[in-house]
Amino acid sequence: MLSAFAALLCVTALLAFVNERWVRLPTTVGVTLAGALASLVLIGLDRLGLPGLRGWATEVLQTLDFTTFVLNGILSVLLFAGALSLDTRQMLRQRGSILTLALFSTLISTALIGFAAYGVFRLVGLEVPLMWALLFGALISPTDPVAVLDLLKRAKVPAKIETLIAGESLFNDGVGVVVFLALASAAGLGGHGSGGDGASQTTTAGVLALFAQEALGGLAFGALLGGLGYLLVRSIEQHAVEVLITLALVVGGYVAAAALGVSGPLAMVVAGLMISLWRDQVFGDHTREHVLGFWETADQVLNILLFAFIGLDVLLTDVSGPLLLASALLIALSLGARWLSVALPFALVRAREGYAAYTVRLLTWGGLRGGIAISLALGLPESPYRTPVVTVTYAVVLFSIAVQGLTVMPVVKKAAAALEGERPVPSPPPS
Repeated sequence: MLSAFAALLCVTALLAFVNERWVRLPTTVGVTLAGALASLVLIGLDRLGLPGLRGWATEVLQTLDFTTFVLNGILSVLLFAGALSLDTRQMLRQRGSILTLALFSTLISTALIGFAAYGVFRLVGLEVPLMWALLFGALISPTDPVAVLDLLKRAKVPAKIETLIAGESLFNDGVGVVVFLALASAAGLGGHGSGGDGASQTTTAGVLALFAQEALGGLAFGALLGGLGYLLVRSIEQHAVEVLITLALVVGGYVAAAALGVSGPLAMVVAGLMISLWRDQVFGDHTREHVLGFWETADQVLNILLFAFIGLDVLLTDVSGPLLLASALLIALSLGARWLSVALPFALVRAREGYAAYTVRLLTWGGLRGGIAISLALGLPESPYRTPVVTVTYAVVLFSIAVQGLTVMPVVKKAAAALEGERPVPSPPPS
């Protein structure tokens, strides 16, 4: 395991250096594309009769296990760090729109993409059951907070739009994982690598109970972790110990959430937001910079590792004519479903909270998918239906990062201009 991680670390550092020195794309996009290109080169060399390198690289990736690396590894750190970097007070002011989108958009998108995928798979001659198609809908519907937060840091969008996009992404990630687990339980697939105990609850009441336990339990446990962190950190003024406490809170809390059967992603988001809310009280002036700097650096480094891993995972992806056609169709349908699933619930909050009309387009095109979707797909048990789901998931994620991630800036600028144009012009003072 250590040798495999060392290999990934060295390859990622090389890809990031090449991108930063010569290519100059946004780092996460650059390392993803470089990793995918490197994988294609290894596949080509293998077909030309040089099998050694591809076999070695495949062994490294399989040893690390993408699902374990993300869901049971770095995800807790990334979600906590992302939440810690946000303005919790601003998010509380926009809580209605954020929670409306996180819940209803994810549920609507899961249904739309699930039924669309069922039809597409049958159209291309792949007999994938409806429940597996819905599982694909659940894992691909949430926007990945890791990818989205990296986008927002580069985009410099207005604070109101940034908070909306980041907040929705952080919470719909947790909701999406819970929906995925509930559907997997209904399908009799159990935990399958996502932290569950393998138990199956196929009744409607059992599925709803699992959803409530995971979601509500995760929120409550996150609040408990945040409160505990506040009590511990506020009484000391040593940045190394404060970093250690917050790190233990994240890693230990995530493991405890899995043991308790509650949503670890939601718990990490809530804990991070609570520490962010109180950071001026819990961290002294001379320690705050050290602690926040540690989490920002950890977030950036793990981001780069994750996206390099996504690119390199091309080596593990099966490709065929029907799968390529299904992937192309579902990329377009996933975008359409994202737009519809945002536009419908957004209509309930737009007028009340004063968002510009262009915000829906930004939420659609800026709703990137990332490592969490691939992790959930790869965590599915071995089955004749697993390969189509994994391959199509990878295609949607790669399109999202490479195409949407590189072309979203014009949409950001138009959304910002639309918001500025809809602000009321102040009346001149009386003469």
